[in-house]
Formats: sequence, structure tokens, C-alpha cells
Amino acid sequence: MTDQTAERGDSTPTAAPFDVLLVEDDEGDVIMIREALEARATSTTLHVVNDGIEAVAFLRRTDGYQEAPRPRLILLDLNMPRKDGREVLAEVKTDPDLTAIPVVVFTTSAADEDVLSSYSLHANAYVTKPTDLDEFMAAVGKVDEFFAATVRLPA
Repeated sequence: MTDQTAERGDSTPTAAPFDVLLVEDDEGDVIMIREALEARATSTTLHVVNDGIEAVAFLRRTDGYQEAPRPRLILLDLNMPRKDGREVLAEVKTDPDLTAIPVVVFTTSAADEDVLSSYSLHANAYVTKPTDLDEFMAAVGKVDEFFAATVRLPA
């Protein structure tokens, strides 16, 4: 991860950092996600908030986040204090200024009802966090590769 223009791991140049908002209350998962992105040596810049209220403030650039960049991707945990991921997802996907930002639900839940409710709220993808460290790192890398280097996102 860098804050400067860099080359992706596949030697495809990128023009600017790929800003990702991680909404995650588990510090251990934050550390592992950060390490997984750093290991890829990409231009992904990770911004972390610890709950849904902070996520909405970051996205709307309020409450101390006035200078926050617009993320190109949101990685969203479902189960958080104060405002959970479902509520954040519903707000993002019903706000005309935010709805085009892809949201990947990245959570420990493998429950069918969580998968269904996330897609019903227009999540772009649902990934259950692997419990194995190598699989966890690989999952983060695949999400980063897909959204930062494979697909074309709105500017």
C-alpha cells in the first residue's frame, strides 16, 4: 500500500492511489487487512473507521472527515457497535451521491439470511472472512485485484 502513484503487482501502472474505506471494529482484522494490502505492493490506500456512524461521516465528509477522499471501494463488516453494516449499506445504496461506490461485505457471518439481506440492500459482493490466515490474506488480495485492477469503476 502506498500513498503515491505506483505500479500494481502485475506491472500495470496506476494513475493515483486506489482509496478503500474499511469499516471494521475488530483491530485484529484491520491489521490483517492492512498487511494483506501492503504485501501486494499496490497503490491501494486504506482508510479505516471503526463503526457505521464514523463510516457515514467519512462518506459524507462531516464530523471531522471534511478532507476525506471519496473511496473507490468500501469493505464493510456487518456486526458493529452503534450502527451496523446493514444500516450503512442501506444508507450508501439509497444516497444518490454514494450509491455508485461498490460495497463488499467482508464479515465473519456465513448465515444465508445475512447474505440475502446484503444483496437485497444492493451489496456488490459478499465475502465471508476465512478463518485460516493464508486464506484470509488471499481473499483480501482477490478483492483488491478485482476492484482495483480488473473492473472499471466510475470516476
